[in-house]
Amino acid sequence: MPTPLLRAESLSRVVNGKVLVEGVTFALYPQEVLAVVGPSGSGKTSLLRLLNRLDEPTAGTVYLEGVDYRTIPPRELRRRVGLVMQIPYLFPGTVAENLRFGPLQAGHTLSDEEIATLLEHVGLAGYADRNVAHLSGGEAQRVALARVLANRPQVLLLDEPTSALDEEAKDEIETLLRDILASGAFAAVLVTHDLAQAGRLAERVLVMEHGRIVRAGPVEEVLRVDARAH
Repeated sequence: MPTPLLRAESLSRVVNGKVLVEGVTFALYPQEVLAVVGPSGSGKTSLLRLLNRLDEPTAGTVYLEGVDYRTIPPRELRRRVGLVMQIPYLFPGTVAENLRFGPLQAGHTLSDEEIATLLEHVGLAGYADRNVAHLSGGEAQRVALARVLANRPQVLLLDEPTSALDEEAKDEIETLLRDILASGAFAAVLVTHDLAQAGRLAERVLVMEHGRIVRAGPVEEVLRVDARAH
């Protein structure tokens, strides 16, 4: 078995006495896509936010390439473990300015050629000078994805990346994600309420209920059990 790229160990978060995540342990391996599914309120997004310290665990920790992530500066951690949110939040200005933001924090200015390559990668060739205020929902999500990719992350965290889109845009973004993940350049954790999407994009799945992992294993085995349960 390869060495885990990212490993969560006994990860928990309690806020005002409410348990959001409890004792979660799992490993993510290089090039792997791991889905996290479960009912609303089961702790899926809360878990995702712990993986790059957008929220702080109240117990447990995460190891990135064997290093306790509490020893990694948060800004560096979030470049290496990049989050694509359900609702894309873009900074006011152009698409190119959004893409340049992250690398600038690390002292690197993306060239026009690098911007063009990133945008071509997400199907938005020629969009560099577009104002983000004029983008459709699907286009904004593509820019949000390109902005994360601009940081050259090792891990992609995908929080319901298609759930806020219409069916056409959802299909386009899912196809784009499948192509990007198939490149093998990243490992990914995909939070989704869509079991069919988990089956299409992921190899392994974690099922969460009440903040805990209740089942884990290969997608075809775990989702078959879930389908019978429903």
